[in-house]
Order: sequence, then structure tokens, then C-alpha cells
Amino acid sequence: MDSLTLQRNYHCEQCGSTFSQLNAYELHVHTHTIETPYCCDKCGRHFSNRSSYRKHLFNHTGPYQCDQCEKSFSYLCHYKRHLRVHTGEKPYQCDQCEKRFSLLSSYKDHQRVHTGEKPYQCDQCEKGFSRLSNYKTHQRVHTGEKPHRCEQCGKSFRFLSDYKRHLRIHTGEKPYRCEQCGKSFSSASHYKRHLFVHSGEKPYQCDHCGKQFTESNDYNRHLRTHTGEKPYPCEQCEKRYSHLSSYNQHLRCHTGEKPYWCSQCKRLFAWPKSLKVHRCVDVDEKSFD
Repeated sequence: MDSLTLQRNYHCEQCGSTFSQLNAYELHVHTHTIETPYCCDKCGRHFSNRSSYRKHLFNHTGPYQCDQCEKSFSYLCHYKRHLRVHTGEKPYQCDQCEKRFSLLSSYKDHQRVHTGEKPYQCDQCEKGFSRLSNYKTHQRVHTGEKPHRCEQCGKSFRFLSDYKRHLRIHTGEKPYRCEQCGKSFSSASHYKRHLFVHSGEKPYQCDHCGKQFTESNDYNRHLRTHTGEKPYPCEQCEKRYSHLSSYNQHLRCHTGEKPYWCSQCKRLFAWPKSLKVHRCVDVDEKSFD
């Protein structure tokens, strides 16, 4: 079974964050137990000391207030920088690719794309990052933190992009539309993969037999016919399978699940092959009536 499915999740009852590691969960819970007597009436945020609380209040009551969104700032420079959000002004231009930026910090981060500089390095896996935000997001891989939680089904996600993509399951949104056949898709990866149907391109080629595949999943599954790898073991009988679909079908031997049913006689079956055989037998019997 996939190790991720076996991984236990620790759920914070106070804020909804989910963690896959107990130590990360315990560290997070401690943040709720720290005394925070200063509470902001505007946004509900808590602070442990008076100075941090008073500094935060300037975000709501600062002397420089935006007329378009009513956001307040304590410093004029921060207020002017914020106005670019509404005006679209981008004064910082890259000399190498001419891309423009509204913030100096974003411009400096972009420069590392050309220099290759990665000043933020993970202590656990030594992976480097050019942006601090990407480095902080990466840390969730090691801590198991999943701060983005779906309110409809309770599922949690490490990354905002995965969370937004998941929401489309509930909303039914499919923003990626094929211009050739009109078919729509909820994710960019599925859309790009679909385009191979029209182009005929098969970018994944097996080095062993030369067979080509449109999708990486089919390619990886095919490789197991050469390597003999069976990554899906049954915990109840220790039987192993090379394909997840075969593994899921096998589990019905233990669970007794029968998801396939005959529309004519309502009889249930555990496997699609059994249903097909049943239909053939039913047709043969009727031919003799």
C-alpha cells in the first residue's frame, strides 16, 4: 500500500491544521498554549506582548489609508508601495529579460533566476531555494504540516496550489479547455496530457522494448513488466501487485465489497470481469427461451 495512505494524520482542533509527524504536531499545539493576552478587535489576531500588539494596530489605524481598499499604513513608503497594486505600476525592470516588477524585493528575487543563486538551504535535505517563501513552504515536506484544509470534506494540503486544485472537485470548475474538441479539464497537467491525443505525440519511450506512451503513469506502469517490481503489498495475505488497480481489486477478497451490479437482475459482483461473464450467460440463456 502507498506509504502516504498509511501515514497517520494529527489534527489540531483549534485551528484545523493537519500534521503527519507527531513531533511537528506537538510543536504546533504549543503555539496555542502560549499566553497571548492582547487581542486585536479588528481581525482577532492575538499577541503575547504589548509592543507587538500596538505595532500591529497601525495596520488598521495608520495615518495613511488607501481610498480604494481602505487598508491603512503607518509609514508613507509602505503606503506608496501598496498603491502599485491598484495602479499596476512596475518600476523595477530586469536588464536581462525585461520583465518588470512592482516591488524591489520581487525584483531581487527574480535576479536569482539568472544568477542561479540559492541562499536559502534546507538543513535536512540540503535543497536550495532562491526565495524565502519557497524555502518556508518546502519545510512542510519535513514537518508534515498541512495548513490548507478543505471545509467541505476535511482534507488538508501542504501547498496552496494543491488546495486550490482540490476545490475544483467540489465546485466542478474546469478552467482548461481544449480548443480542438471542446473538452475541459480541472488541472493544467491533465489538459497538457490530453493535447497528446490530438498531436499523436508519445514523449515517454521504454528503453527496454522501445514502446512509447502518451502518459507518464502508463509508462511507469509498463516499466514494471521489465523490472518485475510489485510496490503494492497486501497486508492481510502478503500478496503483491505491480498495479494499484489490481491491488484495489484484490482487497475485495478481504472486504467483500461488490461495486459492480447487473441492471437487469440487481446481482452484485466484486470484479468487472465477473459482471461481463454474467451478462454473456444471461444473453445465452435468453436466446434459448
